[in-house]
Amino acid sequence: GRFIEQIGSYNPNTNPATIVLNFERALAWLNVGAQPTLTAKRILSYEGVLLAKHLEGGVKKGALTQEQADAKLAAWKAEKAAKINAKKEGLSKDAAAAYKAAVEAEAKVNQERAEAIAKRKAEAEEAARAAAEAAAAEAAAQVAEAEETPAE
Repeated sequence: GRFIEQIGSYNPNTNPATIVLNFERALAWLNVGAQPTLTAKRILSYEGVLLAKHLEGGVKKGALTQEQADAKLAAWKAEKAAKINAKKEGLSKDAAAAYKAAVEAEAKVNQERAEAIAKRKAEAEEAARAAAEAAAAEAAAQVAEAEETPAE
């Protein structure tokens, strides 16, 4: 059905996926009995809202103090942030390696292309030199033939 309140947004097209969530409002809705869909539940779990609700239940029962619950949640968030940063760094390293490989491949192709051009140029120069030598030899032969035949 319709949504009552927009508490965040999700963009799966980025890597890692971008999640913008109003943590307090999500927790408030869970505390008043909201039942998230499976996808929303996964997002809330990923952001730590379900852990916060679980820890609040422990505080209400007296199993934890509020300070202990806050410390556990902060430790979990720090660990989660470290994992996300490690993934982002891995992705940037992979992208840098792919870029470097592409640059090297392009340089190799350019070098091969330059070698092929130089080879064709050398062959053309050799053909021109051979044609010039043949023309010079033919001219020399005509001059020699002209000298052999006496003028009348």
